[in-house]
Amino acid sequence: MSEARTYSSPSWGFWLITGLSLSIGWGIRGNFGHEYGAMIAGVLSAIAIALFAGRADWYRNVAYFAMFGALGWSFGGSISYMQVIAYTHSGDSLSVIYGFSCLFVIGFLWAAPGGFGTALPACVSRETLTSMFVPITLVFLAWMGEDFLLEPYLRANGWKLNWHDTDWLGAAVALATAFLWVAVRARIDAGTSLILHMAVGWWVGFGVLVLLLGLHMTPPRGDNWAGMTGLVGGLLVYCRNRRLPEVALSTLVTGFLGGIGFAGASMLKLVEVTSQLSTNWHSILEQSTGLFNGLAVATAMAMVIKRTPLAKSDEPRVRRWTEVYAVAFVLLGVTFVNLRKNPTSWVKDHHIAEIMYGLPLVTWFNIGYALLAVAIVVPLFRHLRRPVPIVPTSDVGKGQLLYLAFLWWMVVGNFDRALIGIAEQRLVTEGVIHANAAFCTLFVLLCAGNTKITYTDEFARPVPTLRKTLIVLVIATVISIVCDWAIVRAIYGDKHAGHSALHIRFGPRSTVKTGPK
Repeated sequence: MSEARTYSSPSWGFWLITGLSLSIGWGIRGNFGHEYGAMIAGVLSAIAIALFAGRADWYRNVAYFAMFGALGWSFGGSISYMQVIAYTHSGDSLSVIYGFSCLFVIGFLWAAPGGFGTALPACVSRETLTSMFVPITLVFLAWMGEDFLLEPYLRANGWKLNWHDTDWLGAAVALATAFLWVAVRARIDAGTSLILHMAVGWWVGFGVLVLLLGLHMTPPRGDNWAGMTGLVGGLLVYCRNRRLPEVALSTLVTGFLGGIGFAGASMLKLVEVTSQLSTNWHSILEQSTGLFNGLAVATAMAMVIKRTPLAKSDEPRVRRWTEVYAVAFVLLGVTFVNLRKNPTSWVKDHHIAEIMYGLPLVTWFNIGYALLAVAIVVPLFRHLRRPVPIVPTSDVGKGQLLYLAFLWWMVVGNFDRALIGIAEQRLVTEGVIHANAAFCTLFVLLCAGNTKITYTDEFARPVPTLRKTLIVLVIATVISIVCDWAIVRAIYGDKHAGHSALHIRFGPRSTVKTGPK
């Protein structure tokens, strides 16, 4: 007979650390922007979840949680949303509710892949997870080739690549790379299948919503939202085909709750600005959005905790090089693609010379990072054969080290970017980020790994029917959007709220301007 299984729901600390971690990352993301910036939030929240879930098997996979969490939260960074926020400030009733509705859609499309990426390491075997590294790396290399070779070549030959201001070329390159890898291997593995589902889904969404139906969320801004709609659909189809209901559950719950939070944060900002205080309200919006997204993914993963069997402690550690890869991806890759923007900012503001000893400042930065990469990666590979003393022996200790190293790397890097010319309004950004990071440091050092749960193979609870879950989430969404609209209308009426340009979506006062696509 199997030994009795005991379980208690995650403590309040699980939600607190995840919410604050994603809030810190989202606040920093606001300074760096786009897909690369969103990775910061994905790393911190995924590590927090792994460390505070009480799952010994998740402790062992902290680096994988960090990497796939980063990738999952990155994709939504391609969507334009500032004009949508402006609609909610407009004072035009139809534009306000349209703005909140679109903010929900954008928030859903951003958070859903985040929920997928965070849940994936918890729901598939190490064999499956590590098999994804090669095809994913091939796509990374193909995208580098696109940036440095393909795009310059096409532009030099008269190609206009700004098709509806979308990432269509990146989606095409990923699709072509996956097909080539299938041709080489003569089979489709889990990683290649994931890439195909995402890339094909992107093209279906873009093709149907934009090219066929002619829908545009915020003309003349880009239509990556349409491709992302198809991409999320592709992720859900992948979950169905690969029998991953827990991942699908995390995708949907994180998406819906994240979308509700995305719109709700904008409503709260419009309430807060009535205080007439002079501060960085946009940063408060960003950090509030991160907090809500963190609570969303924590709620989803709390459901996954109860519904996935415990991985065997003696599961072979196949492809150990992927552990080094994941750590290096987080500590070196994610930090580099964000912090490399700092030298450009310093030069642009005329605080540092662009050329030093005949080389651009950016080149010196790259050289410095390359040396740092060697100093980190070589000992990590050495650790696979013979332990390096600085690396903790426990899985929880390794997770703590990774979390704190990445956290303060980005907090300090973000402060470096803002330091020159900093004003008192930045205290609500860098000051709050620093305070939250200090609290998270204390909490991670004192509480990570304290909760331990004993499992047997029979424990995993059935995943709730997705149809019933969707009904509840849709009802909650409609209620939240109507409440956002009603609160803003009650405060401002037909008055423009300020703190943004005036944008009206429909009617004779419409400010929409269409441009060439």
